[in-house]
Amino acid sequence: MKKIILILFALGQILYAARLENTTWSNGETLLTFFEANEIPLRLYYNLQREEQELASEIMSGASFKVLRNDENKLEQALIPINEELQIHIFKNANDEYVLEFKPIMYITEDRVLSLSLEMSPYNQIVRTTGSVALAGAFINSFKGNVDFKGLQPGDRLIVIYSQKRRMGRVFGMPDVKAAAIETNKKFQYTYQFNEKFYNKNGKELENFFLIVPLKYTRVSSKFSKKRFHPILGQYRAHLGIDYAAPVGTRVHAAGNGKVSFVGTQGGYGKVVKIQHGSNYTTLYGHLSGFSSNIRPGKAVRKGQVIGYVGNSGLSTGPHLHFGLYLNNRAINPNSVVRIYKGELVGNEKSKFEELKKEIQPVFDKALEENHINPPKEENFEDVILF
Repeated sequence: MKKIILILFALGQILYAARLENTTWSNGETLLTFFEANEIPLRLYYNLQREEQELASEIMSGASFKVLRNDENKLEQALIPINEELQIHIFKNANDEYVLEFKPIMYITEDRVLSLSLEMSPYNQIVRTTGSVALAGAFINSFKGNVDFKGLQPGDRLIVIYSQKRRMGRVFGMPDVKAAAIETNKKFQYTYQFNEKFYNKNGKELENFFLIVPLKYTRVSSKFSKKRFHPILGQYRAHLGIDYAAPVGTRVHAAGNGKVSFVGTQGGYGKVVKIQHGSNYTTLYGHLSGFSSNIRPGKAVRKGQVIGYVGNSGLSTGPHLHFGLYLNNRAINPNSVVRIYKGELVGNEKSKFEELKKEIQPVFDKALEENHINPPKEENFEDVILF
């Protein structure tokens, strides 16, 4: 796919004076309004399948994307990221007709280990060393508030074992912390990622923020998936949330304490409520039949408070709630935060966790050696796809 894009771009430069634009997705913009603004036939959207139209609703306001235009200012190509795994590719085919495809974002994943002796706060030390605000935030978040970072002393050590995506020579997407350690009072505290959640060395789940399941449901009708290939349709799909099937009118509750940031209609999700939780998390409740009478933007809500009712609005084949969770405007699996119960791992899961610790411990040990070399400081970060 990358070769095809580069060839098309090269031909464009030969045939006419092509112009590459860097732009951002405006607040309130939809794929339909984007089509209208760029004189793209609206049937291209209406011919999409229901799941594809709903997925197009996931384009986040503020998302960076690139557009290629000809010398008449007509759109020739656009690549619009939906998440770190999937993008919308709009282009003209051999018949000079617009085509829309969902394509995977191609990247490589690098495994990295960062080991630092503290001279300042862990956050600032990581940013100064790596240039990555995202990595600093991911490190702090991995301990879930279970470490007093204010009590650290100069010379204390920290270690981060993580993976980082890279594409076309640039850092891409969010770092994924696999494990981390921080020294306090001459003793290391550890955190390990297991089944998309973080645990201490004893296998006890760490948490400082959690959500409840927002309704009484009959079944999960669709699970979370950032990218999957449908073997029969031969297409890439994604589902950036969890669908809970339930009768029309079932009460929907706020999954956590927060402030309502949106009430209204949003593309394929129909009637929607969005709630901001602190500065990082947002929850989305889609396909509602109606809203609670006291729900409005700016309204503070409590965990468990009724905010709306299950419906079938938008692009929905049956009554259900689409429940989405976003961390720093990136869709994440709600199951990584939703808690039905908490405690220590047991049985087979505990055995798997112990094996994970055994595999990681030599990496921790090596990171403390004097000859350890940290990853180079990054200067070029890219969170969008490139032509």
